Amino acid sequence: MSYPQWPGQLQNGLAMMNLSFSDHQQHQLLAFLALLNKWNKAYNLTAVRDPQTMVSRQLLDSLSVLPWVTTDYLLDVGAGGGLPGIPLAIVFPDKHFTLLDSNGKKTRFLNQCVLELGLKNVEVIHGRAEDCQPAQRFTQISSRAFTALENLVAWCEDLLAPEGEFLAMKGLYPEDEVAALPAGWKVESSHSLNVPGADGERHLLIVARAEQHR
Repeated sequence: MSYPQWPGQLQNGLAMMNLSFSDHQQHQLLAFLALLNKWNKAYNLTAVRDPQTMVSRQLLDSLSVLPWVTTDYLLDVGAGGGLPGIPLAIVFPDKHFTLLDSNGKKTRFLNQCVLELGLKNVEVIHGRAEDCQPAQRFTQISSRAFTALENLVAWCEDLLAPEGEFLAMKGLYPEDEVAALPAGWKVESSHSLNVPGADGERHLLIVARAEQHR
């Protein structure tokens, strides 16, 4: 189910973020949001249930990291309801996105999104990060509301290329998580994200191996 206010909210939000996408891409983004809203009732994919805030907290929030997505092959770990992986795949049709989640209900939903939206650049994997054995390691791995940074690097270290980086989406700047990063890892940069219509702070932390370990 979609809502009449969504197209205007999306257009206004994209304009405030200085982003511009084709009518087809905007239609795909809204179609994905409608699928997420529909399946959420049975599959508990996201805690966001107010239709008035869905465009901001799900679509615009996911797209806020777009300037830092530089790889052609990105892994979205703990992909859940497909955020940020599906919106990024829609606006980056020439990049390939692998969505990994251990929850079977969530990967069934993701596969349905790929089918209904005709996303040729998305692969869905049902499994745990520790058990995943990709053909090649990824230069970027994104995570959103997945786990603490300490767990992220521990569970996904073998999936990240030597020169790779994690794109960790957080709310408030996670001082405790940064302090708990194990030796050999560092926060290369932190970026405050501007998400129109969203309450509270949002941050992107780029985490990579310390130089001597890369």
